[in-house]
Amino acid sequence: MSGRTELVRELKSLRKGRGLYAGRIDERVGPTLRAACEVTDGDGLVVIRQKVATRLAELAEELPDDLRLAALAAFAINVEARLPLYQDRVRWAAIKVDRDSRTVRRRVDEAIDQLAELATGAPRRRPGDPAGGWHTTELRVAVGLDREWPEVLQQRRIVADQDDLRELDLAVSLPAGRRDLEVGVLYGGTLLDRGMEASDRCGFALALPSPLTRGESHDFAVRFRLPTARAMRPHLVCVPKRPCELFDLRVRFGWDWVPSHVWMVHGAFQRDVSDPVCHGYQHPVDRAGEIHMRFRQLTPGLAYGARWEPDGGLPRDKHARILGGPSSARAQGMNEQLRISR
Repeated sequence: MSGRTELVRELKSLRKGRGLYAGRIDERVGPTLRAACEVTDGDGLVVIRQKVATRLAELAEELPDDLRLAALAAFAINVEARLPLYQDRVRWAAIKVDRDSRTVRRRVDEAIDQLAELATGAPRRRPGDPAGGWHTTELRVAVGLDREWPEVLQQRRIVADQDDLRELDLAVSLPAGRRDLEVGVLYGGTLLDRGMEASDRCGFALALPSPLTRGESHDFAVRFRLPTARAMRPHLVCVPKRPCELFDLRVRFGWDWVPSHVWMVHGAFQRDVSDPVCHGYQHPVDRAGEIHMRFRQLTPGLAYGARWEPDGGLPRDKHARILGGPSSARAQGMNEQLRISR
């Protein structure tokens, strides 16, 4: 039996029951899948689950949108689809794409065939590939919307997964494109402009001060500034391409304007973030007009962060009465925001 055929068989077995969240995951992951995900004999259950989820999500990024959704739901990688039975996850995906369950099952089978082909047809990305070579241990993002020019401060600690790591690829997404985005490094390297990667995605790289060796960590900070809130979306999410251990997000709306509703987005599909029907978990705004969210062990390819009501909101005096704080009369419409895409 060929490696691809064997991998298809193992993936179809893995999708049963709770998928990746079934008990004794070490017994559910076959030898071909172990090799594809670089699972070793010394890995514990948590590490096995994380390695397989990360690799499948990485491969799924190469699939069309409908197959990617089907695959992430089938294995319970998507948080919303972590249902106890495979048939429950199929129904969940069927509702998402407005198709019947039979159609979704066919798409899952097609996705598994393509995942196996991708996993066995080409080596995993390695040193020198712009999408490999490092992962994030801490990503801390602070957003200030209570000022004339909205600002986003990104502080990140990364660890090299290879020797002689010299550059990190970065990107941000926003509707206005590069012309309205001001970017500057506060510390940790030199910024290189890669131009537009897509109509709404600006590509950047960070040239490191000195090459890193495997296992070495590095800290850097980048500030993003927009001249107007109109160029920003009503959300800020991180969609990691590589494993990310911690994402800490703070957003300051301020007293002049706070949104009427704020939601936590935890492991959503990227295309669903801007869907008004897909809110997530409601999150309170504190007396300072701020929110603070923390996410751990992010799954590559899925979105984590905050979104809020794009229209309307509570002026300062009303918000103060609700929270028991001071009052004022001026309301300001800073209600849209930047999306960090990697």
